[in-house]
Amino acid sequence: MRDAVDELIDGWREELPEAATVELEIVKRTVMLKARLGAATQVVLDEYGLTYAEFDVLATLRRSGEPYRLKPSSLAARSMLTTGGTSNILQRLAATGLIEREPDPADGRSSWVCLTRLGRERAEHLVRATTAVHRELLAAVPAGTARALAGLLREVLVALDGPR
Repeated sequence: MRDAVDELIDGWREELPEAATVELEIVKRTVMLKARLGAATQVVLDEYGLTYAEFDVLATLRRSGEPYRLKPSSLAARSMLTTGGTSNILQRLAATGLIEREPDPADGRSSWVCLTRLGRERAEHLVRATTAVHRELLAAVPAGTARALAGLLREVLVALDGPR
């Protein structure tokens, strides 16, 4: 069984053998998978005019549990965004009524980012819809293969970042 990356590697083996590495295979296959998953996700998000980063913030707030609120710094860390980037996203989400900022009574310099009722409903809908398109995209992958891949990717990321 061969794929487009095998052909790419074959070309490098002929032209520059030291470039035909397992690392290149990992990078190329990961990039191709990310592109397919990202495109499927974006189809859902386009229906609501949201970016992936905006969706990530809504999903992060929703999975935080009731009362669906976080401090901006915690939200940035949990959604893997920068604090600067998060600020712009929060402004856009607040303008659309999906989140609101509430002052922190215990710390006048700080605030909470909270999902509105509409934001919670939208987050839940989007999480279900993106889960469905990912399931559909990956339907041809045997369950055991998918589970093994998830475990192998965890091992790679733990090796790069350390365990949590």
